[in-house]
Amino acid sequence: MNITAKITIMFLLGFLYSCNQTSGLTEDPGYKTEVVLNGYEIIWGLDFLPGGEFIFTEKKGNIYRKSGDVVTKLTGVPEVLSKGQGGMLDIRVHPDYSENGWIYVSYSTEGTGGDGKLMLARFRIDGDMIKDLENIFSTDASNKWYGHYGSRIEFDNEKHLYLSVGEGGQTTYAGKNKKNNNAQEVTSPWGKIHRLNDDGSIPADNPVFEQTKKTTSVYSYGHRNPQGLALNPSTNELWESEHGPKGGDELNLIKKGANYGWPDFSFGINYDGTEISEGHSARSITEPVFDWVPSIGTCGMIFVKGNKYKELEGNILVAGLVTGKVHRCSVSGGKITEKEPVASFGRVRDIAQAPDGTIYISIENPGRIIRLIPE
Repeated sequence: MNITAKITIMFLLGFLYSCNQTSGLTEDPGYKTEVVLNGYEIIWGLDFLPGGEFIFTEKKGNIYRKSGDVVTKLTGVPEVLSKGQGGMLDIRVHPDYSENGWIYVSYSTEGTGGDGKLMLARFRIDGDMIKDLENIFSTDASNKWYGHYGSRIEFDNEKHLYLSVGEGGQTTYAGKNKKNNNAQEVTSPWGKIHRLNDDGSIPADNPVFEQTKKTTSVYSYGHRNPQGLALNPSTNELWESEHGPKGGDELNLIKKGANYGWPDFSFGINYDGTEISEGHSARSITEPVFDWVPSIGTCGMIFVKGNKYKELEGNILVAGLVTGKVHRCSVSGGKITEKEPVASFGRVRDIAQAPDGTIYISIENPGRIIRLIPE
């Protein structure tokens, strides 16, 4: 049996499995769960403010602040293009928020020709109102099918800001007959991990590519649809989770200037069943540290910090949109060992850890946030 047939069978098995999952919540014997809020549409991203408050986005175009039992919709949010996979996407609080008050949000908006582009903005809040809104990064407006925006935000220990951007373009067809090469064109903002200073300026030690002859925001390239970013706090290494096509979801250790292969290399296959590549190995191509075939639908991810969840400390938790699970991966020497999933929830969109160590999980259908409580 050839590799295409094997992947197709594995994908179908995974699809049938996911179709049999419900949107309900099955608790793991080691944890209790508590619903923090419920009844929203897709809650795409969430992060935490001082004093126990948190802030979250709703894909259709809203940002909310939760203080105690009160949830308030913020006014003055930028207008979004909530179409396809776009909308109000990730949100992150600056590590020095107590001193500077900055919050960062990524969102899609409509360009002059009607196509989608991805924006990164920062703002402050005054009560329930957004103020000091600044757009600090933008792609071009060339996302004609409104898909694969990627779009997670992360900070490293030196306060550099990372933004993941999907391939955009007109299609996601890959391999020798590829129809979208954005991810390989280092002069295009699409299909990249971008590295910025917190004001949107470009760090002087970013990579220089032959095609650009100077530093740009591009830190790595060859990415399809990266919807998870997480910093390993003990090593200051950036990790990324990325949607494959039929199969081939990836977990990548992001390296400066590295090429991760899309659309020329993937462990998955095109949606019409055609092969993309024989494996993922080639000169100058960085292979994923771990991959899932069939796809789990990778999305938000975290490295678990502290000892509140003793057996999870230092592990990566990865959201599974297709499987409806929080997947657990142990990291040792830059290698991944997948453990039993933490629990089954329904479509898991994002995972975040509060300053007090509590893990919060965003689930879809309906949009809700739960808290994971160790017993």
